[in-house]
Amino acid sequence: MPLSKIYEPIQQDLAKVEDMMKSVSQADLSWLPKQLAHDLRDSGKLAELLTYSLKGGGKRIRPALTLLSGKSYNYNLDCLLPMATAVEIMHTATLVHDDAIDNSSVRRGRPTINKVWDDDKAILLGDYLFAKAGELVSTTQNLQVIKLLSQTLMTITSGELAQSFDAFNLEQTRQHYLHRIISKTASLFSLATESGAILSQAPGKLVKALKEYGYNLGIAFQLVDDIMDFIGTEEKIGKPIGSDLAQGTLTLPAMLLLERYPENNPVKELFQNRDRQKNIKLAIELVRSSSIIQECYQFASDYCAKACRNLNLLPDNASRQSLINLADYVIERKR
Repeated sequence: MPLSKIYEPIQQDLAKVEDMMKSVSQADLSWLPKQLAHDLRDSGKLAELLTYSLKGGGKRIRPALTLLSGKSYNYNLDCLLPMATAVEIMHTATLVHDDAIDNSSVRRGRPTINKVWDDDKAILLGDYLFAKAGELVSTTQNLQVIKLLSQTLMTITSGELAQSFDAFNLEQTRQHYLHRIISKTASLFSLATESGAILSQAPGKLVKALKEYGYNLGIAFQLVDDIMDFIGTEEKIGKPIGSDLAQGTLTLPAMLLLERYPENNPVKELFQNRDRQKNIKLAIELVRSSSIIQECYQFASDYCAKACRNLNLLPDNASRQSLINLADYVIERKR
């Protein structure tokens, strides 16, 4: 099922998220002294960076999750709209920082911020976007979601630090991998769904069900992304295949490959700094020609099933069905 169909219950409000992101691109600095705000706006550089980063495309799954979760009880768009926008801006900020850290040159089929402007501009832009996300969430005047946003940012950063420290480290377990993707990806999905439920004033059992939905859906989403790093194409995934291996990031397909071929393994050779391009290519070929991909998809499917197991607690409406359909989409989106 296409996303346009899944998003039908919130399509008009998702368009309002896009409008709010466009307004963020205009770099409102009205709280600054008048002359300073004028000078910064007049340079046009900040607005240029914001426009480029926020118009980078994407499926808008995270703001959609916030709005769909908000349909679980009392749908309050005055609060949900800035929250949904903040979640997407926060996601964009993590991508901008990731690209600078990894020295990536392509994201979603376009040159990255760090490639076009350089690393220091990318890092500072990411900082600005994180701050803007916080400002937007503060307008909800809900201390619970304001705190949740800050905690999620700390969780994501912790995951990034763990990944950085473990780069090219073969002594990692599946548990290490799971903790990393929970921190980096599932935490933001969970923020989207939990905040949507909280801002709709849903009872505790619904908030818990939607938090668990986002958590497990985020794990499945990252599992599929990691699969696509082996079986996708640069045109489809918007970056070169094998990027994780090139950065020394051990994902589930690579772990399974190491388990299956403990001797003369291209991942092991690569991580020991031998014949980089040759071993990346060989690892991709071995994964594609084995049953590893099917095994990884089964893991992702299991997490999608976990995501949906308590959705029966939600009102039986189009939004609940969209959440179920979105779990199916996560598995099928790039196969």
